[in-house]
Amino acid sequence: MFGTSIHWTTFFYLLADSVIVLIAIYISKKKTRNDLKRFINLGLLFITYNFTGGFLPTDKFPGPIILQYIITYGIAIALCIYIVYYLYEEYDIIVLKFNSSIKNIIIISAISYVALYLIPYYFTKSLIASKYLFNIPISLLTFTFLVVFCRRISNPKNTSPIILRRNKLSLISAGSIALLPILTAIGDYQWLTFSVMNLAFYAITVIEIDRYLYILAHHSRMYEVFALTKKKHIVTSESKIVYEDLTRREIEIALCILNNVSYKKIAQELFIAESTVSKHASNIFKKTGVKNKRQFISRFKKKPSK
Repeated sequence: MFGTSIHWTTFFYLLADSVIVLIAIYISKKKTRNDLKRFINLGLLFITYNFTGGFLPTDKFPGPIILQYIITYGIAIALCIYIVYYLYEEYDIIVLKFNSSIKNIIIISAISYVALYLIPYYFTKSLIASKYLFNIPISLLTFTFLVVFCRRISNPKNTSPIILRRNKLSLISAGSIALLPILTAIGDYQWLTFSVMNLAFYAITVIEIDRYLYILAHHSRMYEVFALTKKKHIVTSESKIVYEDLTRREIEIALCILNNVSYKKIAQELFIAESTVSKHASNIFKKTGVKNKRQFISRFKKKPSK
């Protein structure tokens, strides 16, 4: 397409992702959402991934061919790590298993890339051999992550529709990461590889939209809490919700608290530790100017009269 190596599907994803990111930036600037920075960063990474992976390699690029592959592989690895980070933040995960913190994942990925891709290429000068040496072991690691993550968020006792939808969409994102090394090793099928990877972004986009709709559906219960600014000044509106102080996790927990859900049950529904729920609750109470759960429910359980 355009006399380059980019496939029309990749170009479509490049445009679609750009539109989504621009909308997110607009919403963020309007201050109707202040927790979109992580999502915008993810979108920018996807745009960069689509652009570099679509247009590279090319004969017009200065320098050796390996430099182009360093760029494309480096961005793809950074994108996968950021998706894992996104999922960790979504489920308040510090270490999933096997001491797999984000820091350790970054270290392992960097060492693997140098040891299994760059060094073999230095000695063999074969991009194909280096590709297989790197992608096959990495695919085993990514599928291990997928299995462990699937077990981590699986909870048959959870019947909350929004949580169940989020789990399915999160697994789609994790599955895309797991498939990337295999698709890369199979061959240069740009339409397939980029379709699978961009599916992860669209799944996370749906998670964010679903969360926002959930908040809107409960604005009659929460709009006073959302309207609190740092000075505890109340600003209400029928057309929009402002919640500059509470994070998206604190909003979810606040809604549960207002529904008289116990910390233990909240922990089960959100797949986090009960101590983590307690910590979030403490932050909620501090930000909303109350001392405890009883005062919080008493203050916000009813919609103030107009």
